[in-house]
Amino acid sequence: MKMTCYGCVANLIILGICAGIYAFTGFDLIKFLSFGSDVVYRSFFAICFVSALFTIYSLIVFKPYKGLK
Repeated sequence: MKMTCYGCVANLIILGICAGIYAFTGFDLIKFLSFGSDVVYRSFFAICFVSALFTIYSLIVFKPYKGLK
């Protein structure tokens, strides 16, 4: 479970970096790395969507911020 959380957060960080590059330069790094394949491009975004949902779920259920008072 811990490795899944790390993987999901890493996936979202990679998405954030690629989105920042696209925002500042206009170069779509994800499209470039997927060799222009729409199936791979959309699959990566689908995986990022599931990663975001799992990260939100784990924050709600496991409450890692509980001891930060």
